[in-house]
Amino acid sequence: DCGVPFCQAGMMIGGMASGCPLNNLIPEWNDLVYQGKWEMALHRLKATNRFPEFTSRVCPALCEAACTCGDVTGSSVTVRENEHAIVETAYAKGWMKVTPPPARTGKSVAVIGSGPSGLSVAEYLNIRGHAVTVFERADRIGGLLMYGIPNMKLEKNVIERRLKIMQVLCCGAKKARDLNVPGRDANGVHFAVDYLASVTKSLLDSDFADGRAINAAGKNVLVIGGGDTGNDCQGTALRQGCTDLMALEMMPQPPKERAANNPWPEWPKVLKVDYGQTECIAKFGKDPRVYQTTVKEFRKDEAGNLTGAVIAYLKPEKDPETGRTSMVPTGETFLYDCQLAFIAAGFVGCESYVADAFGVSLTNRGCVDTDHFKTNVDKVFACGDMRRGQSLVVWGLREGRDCAAEVDRYLMGYTNL
Repeated sequence: DCGVPFCQAGMMIGGMASGCPLNNLIPEWNDLVYQGKWEMALHRLKATNRFPEFTSRVCPALCEAACTCGDVTGSSVTVRENEHAIVETAYAKGWMKVTPPPARTGKSVAVIGSGPSGLSVAEYLNIRGHAVTVFERADRIGGLLMYGIPNMKLEKNVIERRLKIMQVLCCGAKKARDLNVPGRDANGVHFAVDYLASVTKSLLDSDFADGRAINAAGKNVLVIGGGDTGNDCQGTALRQGCTDLMALEMMPQPPKERAANNPWPEWPKVLKVDYGQTECIAKFGKDPRVYQTTVKEFRKDEAGNLTGAVIAYLKPEKDPETGRTSMVPTGETFLYDCQLAFIAAGFVGCESYVADAFGVSLTNRGCVDTDHFKTNVDKVFACGDMRRGQSLVVWGLREGRDCAAEVDRYLMGYTNL
């Protein structure tokens, strides 16, 4: 019904992705589902995406935002739900199983990091016949998928189920952006990723019996940053039983409808209400987000424990020379009483010790500098957040797929990936 589909395009329009970055053959497998040909639909889905059990749960569905039907009728095709139905049907029917390559090449590859791009590059290189060993510094495989995404969003048995079937530098962009403000060293101020990881690890290790999770129960919580990680912090703190919640967003509140300069099929730059905000409204009767704000100072008591934060209001200001707009303080502030604060302000590149260990060059953004995924060091490739910067799971899978092709080309002189 859509005429010319844009869902699988994966184009960059206005600096943002429109359509699926993996170029999934969405119209094909949607039609196969309609015909009841589920196994064939799985085959066409896996042709471009080897991990649909992950993307069907955590991807923001760029495909649906680019859906032609959505623009015409106002209701997009439920692509992500269809993808989820295909892969879960496949598991139920026993179609997701070990498929060793018909022959081995005799080449071996070490993949360092087991996040989305690490698993993706390992999967494709194994399909090609190379012997792949994945190294992970944490106690469980999965990287961001395992410890960066809370269990209510991506249940960990889904990851473990996939890894049982599976039994390059892909170390992520884990250097978190910090806040250099007075009181930053107060007890109770944490990076968001550390908070989420502590909760997931305690859940998996002991079902929270070890008491090692950072706990928001009975506390007022401040979340600094409005992305997916900040939203996950909101949802997690609410489940733990926080007594109040505030989330700071540096930028102005987006419009409720598309602006004239943001036409379809660009990604819609509109106000979104995610599960963290929905649950906060249900519990406290308010949206936790406060726009055009940042922390000016953390307050602490004599014991060094966080007691509150001085919040500064911001306004957009355009530089007459560069034309760039930045957010600057208005001079107005207010005090928010809180006992926990989570910094979810994004990441500034890969951790330097990883790059130093291999001697690879970095860009001015702190990511590994590459040419077609090749670093300046022979036989060392990089992909995923470590090369691209912090991004979506689906981009990590795309990076791994493309990097695997370049590694294969280097090893074999050609590639058929």
